[in-house]
Amino acid sequence: MTDAATGTRTVVVEREFPFPPDRLWRALTQPHLIEAWLMKNDFRPEVGHRFNLRGDWGGVLDCEVLALEPNRTLAYSWNHAHDDPAYALNSVVTFTLTPTETGTHLRMEQAGFRADQRQAFGGAGAGWRQFFENLEQTLAQADR
Repeated sequence: MTDAATGTRTVVVEREFPFPPDRLWRALTQPHLIEAWLMKNDFRPEVGHRFNLRGDWGGVLDCEVLALEPNRTLAYSWNHAHDDPAYALNSVVTFTLTPTETGTHLRMEQAGFRADQRQAFGGAGAGWRQFFENLEQTLAQADR
């Protein structure tokens, strides 16, 4: 998806999870669960809280909680500084949870990829699909 006004692109990944919204919400907002499916972090569910996500590859993402509506919406900046502008990323990740008859529909949008960031854009699409696989496994193993 491309934003006509800015020319930036957005990765969208959607998936149905067989768990209620409150259970999915915990996995999106509790640091030990975020670490299990995404990355090490110092997240707190507070608008304005600045935190880091630390990848196994040694990279650090600088983030800030932008929006928070429990069991419905979570948005945060997802910024990666890099010497090469093609790899520097200033984006926003938004999770939207919608209850369904069988669980929760989760939609993730990562907006802000510039046209010259084809590799990062493609990698994000594949990466989020893998993160969602990890999330489902984490949810299946987490205390109910």
